[in-house]
Amino acid sequence: MADGLALTDLETAAREARGLSYPFGPPPGPGEAVEIGADVLWMRLAMPMALNHINVYAIRDGDGWALIDTGLDLPGSRDEWEQLLAGPLGGATVTRVICTHMHPDHIGLAGWLCGRFGAPLVMTRLEYVTARMLVSDTGQPAPEEGADFYRAAGWDDAQLEGYRTGYGQFGKVVSPLPHGFIRVREGDRLLIGGQGWRVVVGEGHSPEHACLWRESDGIVLGGDQILPKISSNVSIWPTEPHADPLGDWLDSLRRMKTVFPDDVLVLPSHGEPFRGVHTRLDALIRGHQTALKRLEKTLRTPCRAVDVFPALFARPVGDGVRGMATGESLAHLNYLLHRGRAARTRDADGVDWWTATEQGTAA
Repeated sequence: MADGLALTDLETAAREARGLSYPFGPPPGPGEAVEIGADVLWMRLAMPMALNHINVYAIRDGDGWALIDTGLDLPGSRDEWEQLLAGPLGGATVTRVICTHMHPDHIGLAGWLCGRFGAPLVMTRLEYVTARMLVSDTGQPAPEEGADFYRAAGWDDAQLEGYRTGYGQFGKVVSPLPHGFIRVREGDRLLIGGQGWRVVVGEGHSPEHACLWRESDGIVLGGDQILPKISSNVSIWPTEPHADPLGDWLDSLRRMKTVFPDDVLVLPSHGEPFRGVHTRLDALIRGHQTALKRLEKTLRTPCRAVDVFPALFARPVGDGVRGMATGESLAHLNYLLHRGRAARTRDADGVDWWTATEQGTAA
């Protein structure tokens, strides 16, 4: 899975998108660009999966362009970039490649573009280091700690074997990353084409996700932090089984409501540019709070992580998204555990059983 996004159906997505406005027309086609604001271009690359596209952006930077996110390292994506570079970008150089976060559809072609133009890679530190770690797993045998993690969640022997055989796919759609990068962090201001872009960091979907905000005209490059019609996946993975990414995610969403004015124009990585950021942030928070209430009701009877899928997801979970669904279920379970609203017990077979506490039932 290139980039985990919540398992919402179209009806749920439409409901969550109410109250937003979309000031632009149809999305750009292959090799095309839509001018969003002064010296900002919206482009789109295809992806061979249910989430069938990623938006990438270019900002005029002197005589060249700064690129925001890159798509997967696939032959078709390289071909689309060739069209964009020669067409809307006018054959100009790339001055830097800025990646909002480390998921493959965002960094997949970063190394290729950086190498081609001699351009630096710009990211937050945790995103860069995490990407390098995951690339190094490619081609390696699956660790048994990972199998233990999924066994505890309720996977059967066949599913565990699928985990082992499918391990280490990350680097297969990521071109070799540069061995160095330029770090950005919360509150930094990047000067691109003489205009300042403020870095606003979110957590939960990825470790240190960077949004960019041009305060002069209210344009926000939102990455996967604020999407208009789907909710970004927030998951637990074997590398940090006791983490609380959902707590981090909700804290980030609440903080961003105090940072961004409601009239900003959000340029997301998936979907269409939109206005109504406060409405959208409220909907994202409310959606998880509703899911947590359903989960606590489900936990009145002891459950494994795989047993709570119906409480959290709007469609059945098949093998292709089982890992992502398990990670998101565990993120919600860990959230309740960290707040005393759920308890976990491991049985003799290494399987975790979760129950709501009296405190959680009363909440």
